[in-house]
Amino acid sequence: MNDRAVKTSPDDYGEESLRFLMQSLARVLTSIGQPRVADCLPWQTLWREQPHVPVAELPADIAEDCLQAFSIAFQLLNLAEENAVVQTRRATERRGAKAGESGAWEQAFTQALAAGLDGRAMAEILASLRIEPVLTAHPTEAKRQTVLEHHRRLYQLLVARENSMWTPAEQAALARDTDACLERLWRTGEIYLEKPRLADERRLIMHFLGSVFPQATMAFDARLRQAWTAAGLKEPAPAGVDALPRVVFGSWVGGDRDGHPGVTGDITAETLQHHREAALTLLDRDLEDLASRLSISLNGQLPPPSLRDAIAERRLVLGERATPALERNAEEPFRQYVNLLRASLPRRGEKAPGDFLRAGELDNALAPLEQALHSLGAARLVDSDILPLRTRLRRFGFHLARLDVRQNSTVHDSALGSLLCHAGVEDGAAYGDWSAGRRRQLLEKELRSSRPFTSPARIPSGAAQTALDPLQVLATHLRECGPDGIGALIVSMTRSAEDLLAVYLLARDAGLLEDLDGVMVCPLEVVPLFETIDDLERAPDILDDYLRHPMVARSLQYRQRRDGETQPQQQVMVGYSDSGKDGGIVASLWTLYRAQRALAEIGDRHGVRVRFFHGRGGTIGRGAGPTHRFIRALPPHTVRGDLRVTEQGETISQKYANQGTASHHLELLGAGAFAAAAFDRLGRNDPQDLPAIMDRLAAESRAAYRRLLEAEGFIAFFGQATPIDVLEASRIGSRPPRRTGQRSLADLRAIPWVFAWNQSRFVLPGWYGLGSALASLQRDAPEQLARIIEAKAETSARWPPLHYLLSNIATAWMTASLPVMREYAGLVDDAGQGSRILAQIEQEYARTGAMLETVYGAPLAQARPRIHSIIRRRTEALAPLHRHQVGLLAHWRELRREGRNAEAEALLPQLLLSVNAIAAGLGVTG
Repeated sequence: MNDRAVKTSPDDYGEESLRFLMQSLARVLTSIGQPRVADCLPWQTLWREQPHVPVAELPADIAEDCLQAFSIAFQLLNLAEENAVVQTRRATERRGAKAGESGAWEQAFTQALAAGLDGRAMAEILASLRIEPVLTAHPTEAKRQTVLEHHRRLYQLLVARENSMWTPAEQAALARDTDACLERLWRTGEIYLEKPRLADERRLIMHFLGSVFPQATMAFDARLRQAWTAAGLKEPAPAGVDALPRVVFGSWVGGDRDGHPGVTGDITAETLQHHREAALTLLDRDLEDLASRLSISLNGQLPPPSLRDAIAERRLVLGERATPALERNAEEPFRQYVNLLRASLPRRGEKAPGDFLRAGELDNALAPLEQALHSLGAARLVDSDILPLRTRLRRFGFHLARLDVRQNSTVHDSALGSLLCHAGVEDGAAYGDWSAGRRRQLLEKELRSSRPFTSPARIPSGAAQTALDPLQVLATHLRECGPDGIGALIVSMTRSAEDLLAVYLLARDAGLLEDLDGVMVCPLEVVPLFETIDDLERAPDILDDYLRHPMVARSLQYRQRRDGETQPQQQVMVGYSDSGKDGGIVASLWTLYRAQRALAEIGDRHGVRVRFFHGRGGTIGRGAGPTHRFIRALPPHTVRGDLRVTEQGETISQKYANQGTASHHLELLGAGAFAAAAFDRLGRNDPQDLPAIMDRLAAESRAAYRRLLEAEGFIAFFGQATPIDVLEASRIGSRPPRRTGQRSLADLRAIPWVFAWNQSRFVLPGWYGLGSALASLQRDAPEQLARIIEAKAETSARWPPLHYLLSNIATAWMTASLPVMREYAGLVDDAGQGSRILAQIEQEYARTGAMLETVYGAPLAQARPRIHSIIRRRTEALAPLHRHQVGLLAHWRELRREGRNAEAEALLPQLLLSVNAIAAGLGVTG
């Protein structure tokens, strides 16, 4: 597709690419003996000349093949739309119109300029930015890694077709390659044949960390400099390691132990080692490439003194290991020096004299090389060869990503109970049931002592071993490699300051605390994770209590000095998933908003900068939404140029699988953080009247949501009107769907909760409750509803938090489907009870649609034509899949009730295929 074929209107969004791909898929299916499956494919009027009636039912004898074909077709649709977006973005850039593109660097720069910031102030903000996507392995990636590789190849072929220089023969070759790739995909199969192991998930994450992000961050830097110039700024574009934003990465894969028994201490140790080895391999390759580039012969001249001194110093510390590097390029001192640096990289299992222990030492050692090139007047080579390497080194270091370790507070309680019992403390085993005062008294006493409860060789098995294992691994890694590759100790379900102080006590027994002038400090951050509505409301008091503790204050100051920060920092993680599951989307987002403002103020009161870690999921019901709008909607004075955010499950592949999308999503994060910092500097704040209105909306919405969850028969309805039982039997991720295995709604993770509602097209966590809340305003306070409409409008009065909330809910509501809901509700055994719950949902659905139409001033299909077009295209193709899944569910459940387990097990792969196909069609899982 050439530039003239780029299509951006809602009705033909990505159509040319989709036509090409679907014709290829049909050609492949026909050629391998599946013409009937090809005849069932969706969107045939788009890619076939003759009229075609979409299938209403999947033919029973080829249903399994049809499910796989539909799944592939939806993936092709996603690729076509992704390519259309990228090409449209490129065309916009060529026209010089990026300032009008929401979330782009150009827009952020031009808006900051218009608001009164000059180039110098903007450069200061850029240099202070820190962006950290954190990759997690939550069980929401329905596709196998092999399948993802085939999708990446297909996307590359699609992009290659954009080149208008291809000859007809070359175009035909691309078509043949596409056919071959689709045949591989078809013969590979879409679903996991067995439950993936942690090693599989880690391998996928390592691909992104080692292969995708190093290149994507370079493209990120280039885009930033290009946008700076395009915005008309007079100051030189930011260049050099200290002028660019710090883009770093985190990971939970191999460190997140919350409800995941497979994450052992050995797994954590292996993961840290994998990160280190991959980072060093990347650096070795970069240095090898640098040596090949710096083929500078001095033609009998002496090398610059700074380089001569650096070579002599490296020769001295390396000893005999320096000889090969010096003999290989005797007349090329620049190459000699780079090869000496390569020889100084640490190797696994070896600790030789002269090895760099931390990445900062290599960074310092690159400075003489930079100075020597400048002394020769080779500034261009510094910019081209040295600065990109130093920038990448600061981002990826010797570790690629920082590994967080997460555990649930209840596990820490059990671990301390076990240790106390082992130490002979009366009633110690019941530590988790002690009063807060008694727990605090014990913690204060023990934290004044460096004496552990037991020796490493005598740690009780069970909870104590589970809690101490990773801490011991981290202590060892700290001693051997330093702190660069280790993230935070995150405490899920933080209920009190005692939950956080308990980690310090466990760290003492694991040998993780460090002695600082006779007092103990923790070298790693202990981070609360506030998830439920109640915990978020208590969060400010908990943080205030925690920051008052002397050991916490000492540890904050210690890490500030160690890391060279300007003030102490305390990370706080806020969870979007469980708060949404607990109180509904309106109450969740507004409670999070209120909590962040209050937590930032608590930090300021203690002289501590609170760094928020946003635990967003991949769907609207779990906090997802357009990245730039999400950042814009965060409370004033809470981002402060520092953005740490999770990237979960299938969203990792959606955002980062391909170079163009990867660099773009990094740009959205960077430009969003810049804009937040810029407008905070200019005095951004909330309107005085809207927070009180939002308080009322949140309360009304939560009440409506809880009425549904607490209605008689609701749990049974959820269990039967959604495929939650299939999801719990699925092989999507290594993590169990329940934290402890209890059969309760509270124990069920938010991911399968949202996933199940999405599959059955209720999409309930993404919209339920707003209709009742807005209707109450319309009835009792119409002036407040009018104010909401004004704050949502496309005018200068728009308030970003409200706009983000309403647009997300509108998208979720549009994705839901009443006809499909009714089909799934028909699976409920108690028809009367099912009808009552369904009627309650339908009433709220109608109410929400009517109120959104009032707010938008038009039907949503008219007000949001692009979203409507995208959803309509999918809904038409999904209809036979939903119908087929409902039939499969009924049959499968009947087989299980009758004890015909072998037959039920034989039916499960087809059910999982239906889950996979519907997830592909919707573009989301949980």
